[in-house]
Amino acid sequence: MFEQIKHNMETIAGIEIFPVLSLIIFFAFFVGLAVWVLGYKKDKIEEMSHIPLND
Repeated sequence: MFEQIKHNMETIAGIEIFPVLSLIIFFAFFVGLAVWVLGYKKDKIEEMSHIPLND
């Protein structure tokens, strides 16, 4: 079964860009997420951590 899929994928022109594009999107998402999390202000995180206890 894998042989058939592999053969079909090899016949598609330009298919080799998709794994590279997927890796770039994956990497950019997690780098963006890390920048967003590390850029958060400490006082905002402290305020949000007490939200469930403020009732």
